[in-house]
Amino acid sequence: MNKSLSLSIVMPALDEEANIFGAINETLQSFDNFNINGEIIVINDGSRDKTPQIIEEICRKDQRVKMISHTSPQGIGAAFWDGVDHSENETICMLPGDGENDPDEIIRYLNLLSHVDMVIPFVFNPQVRPWWRSALSYVYRFIINTTFLVNFNYTNGTILYRKSVLEELSNRNQSFFFQTDILIRSVKRGYLFAEVPYCLGMRGAGDSKAISYPSLINVIKGYLRLMRDLYFNKEWTSDQPFAKNTSTSQRHESPKEGR
Repeated sequence: MNKSLSLSIVMPALDEEANIFGAINETLQSFDNFNINGEIIVINDGSRDKTPQIIEEICRKDQRVKMISHTSPQGIGAAFWDGVDHSENETICMLPGDGENDPDEIIRYLNLLSHVDMVIPFVFNPQVRPWWRSALSYVYRFIINTTFLVNFNYTNGTILYRKSVLEELSNRNQSFFFQTDILIRSVKRGYLFAEVPYCLGMRGAGDSKAISYPSLINVIKGYLRLMRDLYFNKEWTSDQPFAKNTSTSQRHESPKEGR
């Protein structure tokens, strides 16, 4: 693995005392496996169990791990953006603290960011989830692709981003819609991306917090705002230059001779 790219893992955790130790240590092991310069920013999103104590213990033993605490739950989108603001590396990825995702599955693709600015995983083993989760995901994907004229296989996974692309965005969605919002806005701006296969694991313990009535309402609000910004405010017609030091800017500024 090329060490020229450094990676910050943002790890939101809300009441994950049964899973957080394994999630952090598996990510640290992945850093070692691929010989990369990485850090883990764990966002304790208002946990009421022993999650923060477990994280603090790991922080004392490994300087690659640091914790940011919210006094009350702010949501996964807010946790992600908080991690982005405190990150020290040039690439960002969100891995939940529930242990459902194998960090090797996405970190193996880090070098693709030498050619694109976002690496988007899609799950090729959806059978590990209940059938209703797969059905819901299909409906969601159909709505997003149809509304915004894209063809994504998945938009809510462990996406690798170049930090400079994230820093360019003026809108920061705070809900579970945040990754879809980032992808649509960035792709419509013209940023290059690659979709890659990803094997999803099983959640260690507890229930997912992604499916709830408040989450659904916030996703709908984010969807409507994105529609407004792109179709009525015409954000995707922006003529702004691409962020510096991105693969997209390099491809546009230095086309291959003879073409």
